Amino acid sequence: MHTISTIEALRDVRRGWQLAGKRIGFVPTMGNLHAGHLSLVAEAKKHADIVVVSIFVNPLQFGADEDLDNYPRTLEKDSAQLAEMGVDVLFTPTVKAIYPRGLEQQTFVEVPGISYMICGASRPGHFRGVATIVSKLFNMVQPNSAFFGEKDYQQLQVIKAMVTDLSMNLSIHGIPTMRHDDGLAMSSRNGYLTKQERALAPLVYIAISRIKAEIELGRRDFTQMIEQENAMLAVAGFKPDYIEIRDAFTLQPASFEAKELVVLIAAFLGKTRLIDNIQITL
Repeated sequence: MHTISTIEALRDVRRGWQLAGKRIGFVPTMGNLHAGHLSLVAEAKKHADIVVVSIFVNPLQFGADEDLDNYPRTLEKDSAQLAEMGVDVLFTPTVKAIYPRGLEQQTFVEVPGISYMICGASRPGHFRGVATIVSKLFNMVQPNSAFFGEKDYQQLQVIKAMVTDLSMNLSIHGIPTMRHDDGLAMSSRNGYLTKQERALAPLVYIAISRIKAEIELGRRDFTQMIEQENAMLAVAGFKPDYIEIRDAFTLQPASFEAKELVVLIAAFLGKTRLIDNIQITL
């Protein structure tokens, strides 16, 4: 595995792949890799001749009071895992290389509508930061396909919309969420949880699983279901952010007649914000 830190070096290597007719799969990450990330790499290897993984903690998608400075950075461990999986290139650009004119002068990419709801309402500007960095990385790597986890369901929909709207020539693959044995979705931020919080954290998945089961049985009083689950989470020690039942494709509020739904949740447990989702096909 080659580790490349400059855009120029990446483009030099990319030119050789292009001349050789190689198909390139790309997995963008912020590092602190877990089995969920590695499942994206494994899927990329099925679709591509060359696999590129980037590690870049993107300051543009963090709010002023969020955890940018404390976000776990484990490059040595991450690099060893990726090398073991047979990744061809690890791309580790600096903030200066990505944003040479600074964050305040950076040209933005923003996907209207879908970026402003749900997590976008709780974290203003977050998806603008995501769309901007992902579009920049796509321009640098020029992949044929890119791979994202479905745990960040809204992010995945934002990226799909951006690729369609900007006529980008690549395919986007959503990969099912990897979970621990107790149902908790794998996430880099799980490391922030105390032992006691970690024992409670699976209640997030249990809450949306209950909603899914009720909907599959025919229940349609969405507001009441959401209020019930938020109340139970609050009693358990969570600070609920939202639970939403949405159309799986548009992320608009689900109608009673909708056949493809997604239940999305975000809740704070201590200082950690946990997110998850579950899809429903009726």
